[in-house]
Amino acid sequence: MSATSAAAKAAVTEPLFEPYQLGPTHLSNRMVMAPMTRSRAIEGNVPNPLAETYYRQRASAGLIITEASQVSPQGQGYIRTPGIHSPEQIAAWRKITGAVQRAGGKIFLQLWHVGRISHPDFHDGALPVAPSAIAPDGEVFTAQGPKKMVTPRALELSEIPGVVEQFRKGAENAKAAGFDGVEIHGANGYLLDQFTRDGSNHRTDAYGGPVENRVRLPLEVTRAVIDVWGKDRVGYRISPNGPFNSMSDSNPRETFSYLTQRLSELGIVYLHTFDPPSGANHLAPHLRKLFKGTFIVNGGYDKASGNAAIANGEADLVAYGVPFLANPDLPYRFSQEAALNAPDQATFYAGEAKGYTDYPALVG
Repeated sequence: MSATSAAAKAAVTEPLFEPYQLGPTHLSNRMVMAPMTRSRAIEGNVPNPLAETYYRQRASAGLIITEASQVSPQGQGYIRTPGIHSPEQIAAWRKITGAVQRAGGKIFLQLWHVGRISHPDFHDGALPVAPSAIAPDGEVFTAQGPKKMVTPRALELSEIPGVVEQFRKGAENAKAAGFDGVEIHGANGYLLDQFTRDGSNHRTDAYGGPVENRVRLPLEVTRAVIDVWGKDRVGYRISPNGPFNSMSDSNPRETFSYLTQRLSELGIVYLHTFDPPSGANHLAPHLRKLFKGTFIVNGGYDKASGNAAIANGEADLVAYGVPFLANPDLPYRFSQEAALNAPDQATFYAGEAKGYTDYPALVG
């Protein structure tokens, strides 16, 4: 077999390594680095200078999606998480995007508002906001240590345009910081997910009740972000069955089918679905049929299952979280069938360089 034939055969059997055109953005492969909170921001929620190295080390991903970054002070609920609402934050992110792009990578920022997953300590004593005054279970880590989450304050109808504006401004700031695009965080029990699912949204106005109302804010946010970036540089992330942060929905298939169809009509470039295939109510294959753009799957995939998902038409791209955290050169390791570094869970959300920029690559 000639070298050309061997390469062609490898491309057929290993679709993870094929290039991909994501709207106007050319990806060198179909492996996405999933967004992962690392809790290493410095004072002012400015990205840590070490983040420039961290993201540059992982620039061989076809696409990097950054850790979630709050669009406003109101959107914060975790210590040492970066924002995208101050000049200092924009300047720090600009160094990161430049480093990744000079290394040949592509990078999108994830726009985030935590909603009720917060504490008054983050807001000068004010209550966190949410669609409804329903307390989530669990604790949050504040500067004073772990504290039980409180019952949030339901957003007034008059305040909702301001939330949309926070996302719009965050999108503008991400553009100023040099990103290749943005992903709207509509998953994992944060504000947009709280509006979407009826377990957390008990409103009786235009933003509550039937699914058409519950997805009104997510769609308004998406339109605002499209106004800034254009639809071909905007993605959206969902977790249709995720119970994290006390989330539930009486009919997730109906809810997320409707949201997916509406996002598809808006023409965004991708839908990013955290929906592990091992889950009892796995919805990703169904949602894939409803979304006309690029479909990204995430949740426990390895090399074999990632290749299979693309080859079987279940996805266009596959996102990896912890494997990229511990293996900055994950595409190369996958291509060489090489052993993977073991992740150090003790440093996922704490520390500085240790467990962040010190995972070894095989070469370089």
